[in-house]
Amino acid sequence: MVEDELALFDKSINEFGNKFKNTLSDTPCQMVGLRDAYKDSIKALAEKLSVKLKEEERMVEMFLEYQNQLCKQNKLIQEKKDNLLKLIAEVKDKKQELEVLTTNIQDLKEEYSRKKETISTASKANEERLKRLQKSADLYKDRLGLEIRKIYGDKLQFIFTNIDPKHPETPFMFSLHLNEAGDYEVSDSAPHLECLAEFQENVRKTNNFSAFLANVRKAFTAMVYN
Repeated sequence: MVEDELALFDKSINEFGNKFKNTLSDTPCQMVGLRDAYKDSIKALAEKLSVKLKEEERMVEMFLEYQNQLCKQNKLIQEKKDNLLKLIAEVKDKKQELEVLTTNIQDLKEEYSRKKETISTASKANEERLKRLQKSADLYKDRLGLEIRKIYGDKLQFIFTNIDPKHPETPFMFSLHLNEAGDYEVSDSAPHLECLAEFQENVRKTNNFSAFLANVRKAFTAMVYN
């Protein structure tokens, strides 16, 4: 190290001083020899010190380069850490979104199940009502000359005969079905009856279908005699 070299230099100076004191009485030639030896020693020492200084400078440069590389590595590590934290946050957000979506899907499934059950119950109720209508119609078929046919759109077509005495086979008809609310819907009367809408409202309120059929037949009969 540089401190060792300086210590060696001090030692050389001391040794030279001692030699100089011991040779003060020597000849001038000896003095010249000592001077030259001293110069050579100083030169050699200077060269060694120069080499050591260069080595120290190189070590400082290497240290600074290493420190620079270390800073770059730390910066890169920090960037990767930040990206990882960002990715983790995104994953958490996606997980929360998935949980919300799963909950919504479950709610929709439950709502669909409830609606399906409601529709199924309403459908069964409508079927029962249609069966009762068919049964009621069968009871009046011979008495009222009534025929019931099932046509498109889950409708029932009611056909009356024996209304016109001159033409007993002439049909008088209308169609009926149950809407989504389970109420009677009457349509397609032939010939057209102005009072059919009123009859529809009455049967919805009273649910007396026999009276409804009797009123429709009376209306058709009135048309014939008028």
